[in-house]
Amino acid sequence: MTKPFVISRGVGQGDGLSTILFNLILHKALNNLEQSNMVLNRLTQICGYADDILVIARSLPALEAMCAEISREAGRVGLVINLDKTIYMRFSASPSRRSVKRATINGVTYEEVVEFIYLCTLISNDNGVEKEINRRILAGNRTYLAAISLFRIRLLSRATKIILHKTLMRPVVSYGVEAWMLTKKEEQALLIFERKIFRRIYGPKYEK
Repeated sequence: MTKPFVISRGVGQGDGLSTILFNLILHKALNNLEQSNMVLNRLTQICGYADDILVIARSLPALEAMCAEISREAGRVGLVINLDKTIYMRFSASPSRRSVKRATINGVTYEEVVEFIYLCTLISNDNGVEKEINRRILAGNRTYLAAISLFRIRLLSRATKIILHKTLMRPVVSYGVEAWMLTKKEEQALLIFERKIFRRIYGPKYEK
């Protein structure tokens, strides 16, 4: 530890040091709220990555209590929750229970949404992955079209093109696949996308 020093000027927005300082301060605020175990055996859970904070709760009163604690701890270190970028979503297997409404938490009314993107993953209130898979396949197709000239050139070997596929396209489509629960239809859609890439690399197969 160094000796204490006085800060007379802050760092500019976009400066590399500003993100480090922000993460340190945010970690200090959330560390006071850290709880053991997961939402499976408690009422609330906080998932945080950089400045993206996801609060999961089993009930609205539990969510209100957790949001109040986050606001209090954030205020102690000089942070304020951006209400314009805060949304609310209700998960349920029953369509009637996840109907879109506005939620008032600690006197603030939040917009309720049916889906949102968190850490590059589309999360929907029915907990399905079909929309996310379609979005990933579309992103994979855009990546494929951007690199299609590399797959057409004959100077590159098939082994090199397979490496390009595994490096460029497959991660775009399969990021976070470990958490997916696929149906046969969704699995088939992913296989169709990959077979399209292989047809470009190996060419059509003719049966005698």
